[in-house]
Amino acid sequence: MPEPRAITAFAWIATHPWLYPLLEALHVIGIALLLGSLAVLELRVWGFGAALPVAPLARLALPLTLAGFGLAAGTGLTMFISQPGELLANRVFAVKMALLMLAGLNAASFHARGGLQALDRVARAQTLISLGLWGAVIICGRWIAYS
Repeated sequence: MPEPRAITAFAWIATHPWLYPLLEALHVIGIALLLGSLAVLELRVWGFGAALPVAPLARLALPLTLAGFGLAAGTGLTMFISQPGELLANRVFAVKMALLMLAGLNAASFHARGGLQALDRVARAQTLISLGLWGAVIICGRWIAYS
């Protein structure tokens, strides 16, 4: 006999006919903002678009990156509270959260060491790590639905 699902005060979110799909759509928009703006800036670190000065590009891209992260995190948290028991028991969700933490630590390290000013090999390596981690986060996010 299967175990009964834990009912939370927010379980209705997961079964609402349009709220959960709306949250998922907004989550994807947040990811697109985050990853799109981040990719442009990280390509500049690699020397693409060298005619574009790094500082003004960063002033444009980083607020979009943070807004995308905020939207993705807010919608993700709302989806999480609708089914915390299921998600906490899901190994792929745990991996996604660990990857998110690593992506955040990598970003903090990149900015703390002045990666945008240095534009050196370490900065380029950190951008590759960043894109790899965010790609893995996205893969895990989709995989959660199938595990």
